[in-house]
Amino acid sequence: MLTTLRKAWKRLRGWRRIRFTTGGALFSAGSLAIGSAAVNTGNNLLFLLLGAMLGFIALSGWLSERILLHLEIRRHTPRGVTVEKPIRITYYVTNRKRLFPTLAVYLFEEGLPEPAFISRVGAGESVVVGSENTFVQRGVYPLETLTLSTSFPFGLFTKERDVPLPGELVVWPRSDRRVRPSAPPGARGRPQFSDSSVGTPGARGEYRGLREYRVGDDPRDIHWRTTAKIGRLVTREYEQDATETVRICLDTRGEPGEAAEAAIEVAAALAAQAYRVGRPFGMTTCTSDLSPGGGSGQMERVLDLLARVDFDPSAPPLEPPTDPLRCVLVSLSGAQRGSYGAYIDPAASLGAGAPSYVHAGLSEAGGRVVDGSTVDGSAVDRRAG
Repeated sequence: MLTTLRKAWKRLRGWRRIRFTTGGALFSAGSLAIGSAAVNTGNNLLFLLLGAMLGFIALSGWLSERILLHLEIRRHTPRGVTVEKPIRITYYVTNRKRLFPTLAVYLFEEGLPEPAFISRVGAGESVVVGSENTFVQRGVYPLETLTLSTSFPFGLFTKERDVPLPGELVVWPRSDRRVRPSAPPGARGRPQFSDSSVGTPGARGEYRGLREYRVGDDPRDIHWRTTAKIGRLVTREYEQDATETVRICLDTRGEPGEAAEAAIEVAAALAAQAYRVGRPFGMTTCTSDLSPGGGSGQMERVLDLLARVDFDPSAPPLEPPTDPLRCVLVSLSGAQRGSYGAYIDPAASLGAGAPSYVHAGLSEAGGRVVDGSTVDGSAVDRRAG
């Protein structure tokens, strides 16, 4: 019963809400004072003034109601946006009224501090408006309801109306941390990340076949003859050399917090580095796995996965789908670090005066290579950039 009442109240409240502005409260109080004086004195002039003021209020309510009616709104959000960078949300507004224009309407979204503003859209016309916001935390932000608000025409009242408009906003983690994992000389099969390990531009593996084009694929691989025959983009697919693939393993067994966010940013930086040098890369966490790929489309898929990642101490163990020696482990605890080709402790990059570089690599003996020499333990070499 209580749930039903709450839903009914939400629908009723979403239909219309009216709030007094400061000017409207003073005007209404003045109307009451004039009405009281007119009744007590019987002065016809006061009754005439009271009628004018009440008519003014009624006209304000009627016009503001017409302003908010018959608006069709579509929201467009970017595929994703990096944390701490401005994002523009665009609204396509169509006025379906036959005679009345829509004037001075704000568009508010819950959780977004900056609204969009419609100055004017004529009857039967469309406009495009937008708002810019900045997020300081990565994640997925649900967008459920758009609130239309106006104080047109006289600023006496603010009238609001809720419009259901489901959607979501994906905020990606930073991927600009300078991270330089490496493997020691002679560690065959271990992941290599230096620019010198990149093959010549355009180098390919063995031809596998054709598949449908995906965003981020190299346009040079489009098979135009097949594309023209079936009417949609088709691209050539090549075998990927396993020794050239960067497999990033993010251990999400841990408490959420600053260190966890640093781990996510380190994983994103590794993917960005592989993307820049043209290497195929994949991402594995305790609860999800993304097959290796390349190009901007793969980078977006990795960032989207990292935007949705949650750290949980009770998460299942990390199980990479390939030999761990060919993987880079990003972990807060360092569990099983000796089994991986490279290991990074993101917590070492936190704190005051944190270095620009996080550098780690494993030797054949299980120690860590720091500037070409092997040492015991798993601490991460930290150097000022």
